[in-house]
Amino acid sequence: MAKQQSKAAKKEQTPQIKQLQKENDRLKKERTILQKEIDRLQIENSELEKEKDELKDQLISLQEKLNKDSHNSSKPPSTDGFKKKTKSLRKPSGKKPGGQPGHKGHTLKMIENPDDVIQHKVNECEGCGYSFDSHEVDIYNVESHQVFDIAELKLKVTEHQAEMKRCPRCGRMNKAQFPTQASNIVQYGERINGLASYLSNYQLIPQDRVREFFLDLFNHPLTKASLISMNRKAYKALQSFDDAIKEKLIHSSVLHVDESGFRCENKRQWLHCASTELMTYYQFHQKRGKEAMDEIGILPYFKGTLIHDFWTPYLKYLCTHGLCNAHHLRELVFLIEEKKCDWASDMKSLLLEIKETVDAKKTESNTNTNTNTNRKSLALEADIVKKFEKRYDEIIEKAIEAEIKRQPPKSQSDKKKKRGRQKKSKALNLLLRLRDHKEKALAFMYNFEVPFDNNQGERDIRMIKLQQKISGTFRTNQGAKSFCRIRGYISTARKNGINACDAINDAIRGQPFIPIT
Repeated sequence: MAKQQSKAAKKEQTPQIKQLQKENDRLKKERTILQKEIDRLQIENSELEKEKDELKDQLISLQEKLNKDSHNSSKPPSTDGFKKKTKSLRKPSGKKPGGQPGHKGHTLKMIENPDDVIQHKVNECEGCGYSFDSHEVDIYNVESHQVFDIAELKLKVTEHQAEMKRCPRCGRMNKAQFPTQASNIVQYGERINGLASYLSNYQLIPQDRVREFFLDLFNHPLTKASLISMNRKAYKALQSFDDAIKEKLIHSSVLHVDESGFRCENKRQWLHCASTELMTYYQFHQKRGKEAMDEIGILPYFKGTLIHDFWTPYLKYLCTHGLCNAHHLRELVFLIEEKKCDWASDMKSLLLEIKETVDAKKTESNTNTNTNTNRKSLALEADIVKKFEKRYDEIIEKAIEAEIKRQPPKSQSDKKKKRGRQKKSKALNLLLRLRDHKEKALAFMYNFEVPFDNNQGERDIRMIKLQQKISGTFRTNQGAKSFCRIRGYISTARKNGINACDAINDAIRGQPFIPIT
């Protein structure tokens, strides 16, 4: 009886169990679907997180670029625009505007022997009308005014005639030799050649406007082919200067170097500049790095102190290095203004304090007439140097600890990456550079021949950039070579107090100026 009841109960429970099993299977399927959906959403969420991090980094990077101008980065002032007001890193000297005491002024003065004299006569008395025709003028009763003006501008054409004589003895016809400046039937002289080269290579005037200049002032249509020929003639005449200046730069004690983009033949190339206070050399190359510098042939043989902006290829050369602290100051200003880094303010103040101390020492040695020392023998006292070094090290050590803590934690996507280093902040990169290259950053403190910055190199390369803006790109490599050599020659002449036009004329005559030092 009990077995029959249990069988009946099982029969009654069987449909319910089947129903529960079906419901359980359905729930398992739903759970599987939901789990797949959760996995998909988690993947999507991680991708969105990664995208968000990338967009955040991109936004920060774009905001930093937007906030950079010439006072807190290496951007040129021409990119600042009209609305931005930049603040110079220079401190006011407190001097009044204009010439300072001891400055030799230049003003228009009368000369003893004027080119022309025009006499204005007194014909009659203004009071009674008495005639002065029979009266001679006393030279001491003459008042003189002089007018300085440009003489009438016109081309001077000189014809060279070579005599031809037949020998009465042998019957041979003999002809006199023409001078070098008149070797062709018709040609331009040295002065017009020098003026055209001066206008195009020093004043950076485009060829069309140089042609207009000669047409307006001399009523002479100078062709583009003639301008190109004149520049090429000056280029060839400066071969000896080019060789000599490279040799002198190699043996200089301090050398400034810089490079910048340079368009030629509708391609981006690179302009390289090596210069000192008295010499300038330009050359362009298709590449920017060490391969180009080796082919130019200055840095591989240079053993002095190389001043640059910490571009890696420069560090590969076996010479002493000095870093541009103007770049460091601009980077520090950016960190002060945008990142609110207190240590950056301390480092900026320290660098400027060291510079002021070094400048004061140099001024003291210059004013001391009893001292015959030069810059090589000048130096700060050892205890002062140690104090500056200690403050320098302390600022960097504390700042690195603070910056490492400020580094953002790795995102999930970054944690999954096994290769590569974590990206460092701009502040940490600067700190590591100042720490690892301390001797290079403070080279101006150890050696008074080394300048505080690389402004000399930047000034020398700036005019080439200006030429690209005014006259456009170069169509041929030869045109770019001519410009670089002639411009470097003119810059060197100007640094040595030589008139640019006279220097070009001397070069065309085969006697280019070459500095002695």
